[in-house]
Amino acid sequence: MICTLCPRECRAERTDTKPGGVCGQPSAPVVAKAMLHQWEEPCLVGVHGAGCVFFSGCNLRCCFCQNGVLSREGFGKPITVERLRQIFHELIDQGAACLDLVTPTHFTPAILEALGDEKWPVPVVWNCGGYEKAETIRALDGKVQVYLPDFKYALPDVARRYSGAADYFERSTEAILEMYRQTGPYVLEDGLLKRGVLIRHLLLPGQLENTRRCIDWVAEHFAPGQVLFSLMSQYTPQPGATGNLARHVTAAEYRAAAQYMENCGITDGYTQERTSAREEYTPDFDLSGV
Repeated sequence: MICTLCPRECRAERTDTKPGGVCGQPSAPVVAKAMLHQWEEPCLVGVHGAGCVFFSGCNLRCCFCQNGVLSREGFGKPITVERLRQIFHELIDQGAACLDLVTPTHFTPAILEALGDEKWPVPVVWNCGGYEKAETIRALDGKVQVYLPDFKYALPDVARRYSGAADYFERSTEAILEMYRQTGPYVLEDGLLKRGVLIRHLLLPGQLENTRRCIDWVAEHFAPGQVLFSLMSQYTPQPGATGNLARHVTAAEYRAAAQYMENCGITDGYTQERTSAREEYTPDFDLSGV
């Protein structure tokens, strides 16, 4: 295919075996790990964990990504659509509370084929970086029950510096509104998210104003009871990081962000303990489950 799945619209030729584009991946799935993951938000984990499938490649390639071995280096194993569907069933058989598809956008056609017309017994979660085309999200209508987008940036200069995506805010907000159009207000049953949008925002060191502007947009567009919001403190400096990115978020920064979130009336969601900023919370991508 000539790929226009994401806002990059790089029009790279990607076939089942030929990688290309910003994501650097073929059109057939490449997966680094499939597992029951305990470190997602509680409403996705349940008793046994979220059934995570970690796809390789990314259209953002953020310089601070803690999964850089996947997003920038493209580590993973090529598999067929049929095998991907088997993995979904295996995770469900292990007790997964959901099918958590991590960084899936560049494999959208293959994932849709793997999901097929089956009525899955757990929610399908689209766990993405937020830099999405609303058109691509519309193609998922009826196949995805829970959207889990990052909402990284409201300030174009920060988005350009860290992810080379100055238009991130415009594209992510268009996509989030389409996600909400599909799901409507979130639905929790016995503490588990069955339907809805859970917006994640990672506070970056030295970027409190960017966080405030992201919170402003969410508060202006959604009333209480409509979406969930997760304010994350787990930023972990990566090798070679410089400037503010070479340090963790301070306790004062995170307290200020959480207070601003509360002051804006966002009470449906999650905050994190600063102990979340640990390298051990990043899975060991060893091809297990693939």
